[in-house]
Amino acid sequence: MKSSLLKLPVGVDSFEKIRKDGFYYVDKTTLIEQLLEQWGEVNLFTRPRRFGKTLNMSMLRCFFEIGADHSLFDGLDISKNQELCNTYMGRFPVVFLSLKNVDGLTFADAKYRLTELVAAEAERFLFLSDSKKLSENEKNRYQALISLDHGRYTMDETILVSSLQLLSQLLYRHYGQKTIILIDEYDVPLDKAFQHGYYKEMVSLIRGVFGQALKTNDALQFAVLTGCLRVSKESIFTGLNNFKVLAITDARFDEQFGFTEQEVSELLETYHLEEHQAETKEWYDGYHIGGADVYCPWDVINHVDRLRGEPGAQPQSYGINTSGNDLVKRFVNRADKTTRDEMERLIAGESVEKEIRLELTYDEIDQSIDNLWSVLFLIGYLTWVGKPVNSVYRLAIPNRAVREIYITRIQEWSKEKEG
Repeated sequence: MKSSLLKLPVGVDSFEKIRKDGFYYVDKTTLIEQLLEQWGEVNLFTRPRRFGKTLNMSMLRCFFEIGADHSLFDGLDISKNQELCNTYMGRFPVVFLSLKNVDGLTFADAKYRLTELVAAEAERFLFLSDSKKLSENEKNRYQALISLDHGRYTMDETILVSSLQLLSQLLYRHYGQKTIILIDEYDVPLDKAFQHGYYKEMVSLIRGVFGQALKTNDALQFAVLTGCLRVSKESIFTGLNNFKVLAITDARFDEQFGFTEQEVSELLETYHLEEHQAETKEWYDGYHIGGADVYCPWDVINHVDRLRGEPGAQPQSYGINTSGNDLVKRFVNRADKTTRDEMERLIAGESVEKEIRLELTYDEIDQSIDNLWSVLFLIGYLTWVGKPVNSVYRLAIPNRAVREIYITRIQEWSKEKEG
């Protein structure tokens, strides 16, 4: 029986791979419909880590990009809207970057990682080199995006800053159709830069790239960005008036990232694991996004995959070694007695009230314990209960998987103190 079931996409965030290679897919294609109905020229989705952001962005590219394989969407929700599919599917040039691996011990290293990413994306459009729609100057500018010297890209910072704007404009010239820009995990380079001590330089670079691509770009159809934090507008998105933020407190799109109760029930039923519904809920549910309660997709997929191979497998925290735990560690290390008492109450299943800042910059995170409370909320290590009053939220730990992370970090802190 097992061999006839679809594989589980553990760590697979390519929509095309999932659909072509026989993986189970939780259908989130109504995101496309909602994006087009609730129009925003630049849309920023902030969601916790491992909540399906990259997969959704991959899905958007597969739908909108010229030359798209329409069969990838056969049988999915969006295919029922034939008029929308006829109008939008496969009609736009798409530039897609995921910044999740833009990291380096120095600014120069991280900047080169970004250069490599942009150049690799530009190389997908090699036909621009001899496009009859482009002038010689434009072809030369395109070459500057992909030129190599001894195996290293030669693009300097000035070209890098204008690269996304340039690429979108060249594609617009070639196709006569405006470009969609998708930027996944936009804030990871800022997080890494803060950790490694070159935050100001990275903020300046990202502000320049985004400013040119998203603010003064007549070749832009629309843009979608995803990340964990809504980095304050003054820091990165200066002067962007066409900017729509869809945060975890926003009811719009609230079921498009994360798995709903029904989606998890269907998943368990498909693999004949219905008897594990209660434990799956206890360990991986509890995230409150807008008006919806959702499960963490990463944890659910990992747990179901383990259960298939080992029916008696106990639930565990699959995020125990992920990067978000660094913030939990920083929080535990910074906590005074009052904060530690509050943490004990949270671990015991109680809630605490805190004023939450939905906009932060990474260099503000460690300035106060209050900012760390806000970050833990924004990255999914705390969730909200009831309705906030002004900016005051009643916070709780969402589930047992996250609770285990707090317990582990507190135990580590205690051992270090004793040592």
